[in-house]
Amino acid sequence: MSPSKFIRPSKAPYGAFVLFQRKHDRSLTLYIDFQALNNITMKNRYPIPLIAIFFAHLGSARWFTKLDLRLGCHQVRVADGYELKIACVMCYGSYEFLVMPFGLTNAPMTFFTLMNKVLQHSLDCFVVVTLMTLWCIISHLRSMWSI
Repeated sequence: MSPSKFIRPSKAPYGAFVLFQRKHDRSLTLYIDFQALNNITMKNRYPIPLIAIFFAHLGSARWFTKLDLRLGCHQVRVADGYELKIACVMCYGSYEFLVMPFGLTNAPMTFFTLMNKVLQHSLDCFVVVTLMTLWCIISHLRSMWSI
């Protein structure tokens, strides 16, 4: 995704601070401190499936695949008018996200809810969605790619 589809310059009167943390390999990881926004956000209490239910659905399968959806949040567009609320401030200026960033309190649940809606006809038949992972029984993988 190009930066122009991910963020844009903002004129928001506020914004979250951007921090960089050095990783073990000496590279930097970007963190955006949405703590103030998260404190006043109404929490989405969408239920996360229990691991026992997960194994009950996939327990009889001999082969299955796991699809890592850790960057999935960046595929969800921010609703029009909400971009200003998730602005961030850096030394180069203020920017607002056009896609859902990590660090928002409801980001994982929003993505989880979206995956359940998209895959609703396959859920519990041959697909199980956990928080950021999609599990499917391999014999049904072709039908997954057609969704």
